[in-house]
Amino acid sequence: MAQFLVDANLPYYFSLWHNEQFIHQIDLGDSWTDEQIWQYAKENNLTIITKDADFSNRILLKEPPPKVIHMRIGNLKMRDFFLLITKVWEQIEVLNKDYKLVNVFQDRLEGIN
Repeated sequence: MAQFLVDANLPYYFSLWHNEQFIHQIDLGDSWTDEQIWQYAKENNLTIITKDADFSNRILLKEPPPKVIHMRIGNLKMRDFFLLITKVWEQIEVLNKDYKLVNVFQDRLEGIN
């Protein structure tokens, strides 16, 4: 069962996110608006994984669902992205249980309610 909705601004071919827990927005429709993505995630109780600040700004003013994991890591080469996310993914999942917003930086994680 899906728990996460990966935004189109993140790699489609990322092995960590290629299982039944993840839906990639491109599979739903690559022309979806932020509002459509938000509504779909809300209706299906998903956490949005994104690099888009609009989602993290929005969750600060609302209550989940959906929750948001905001990748605030800048532009990384795919290899560096893979190494970083693979290293911290378990911690991200733990924070996601307790916080409505998880900010992922290159040097730290931050949970916000």
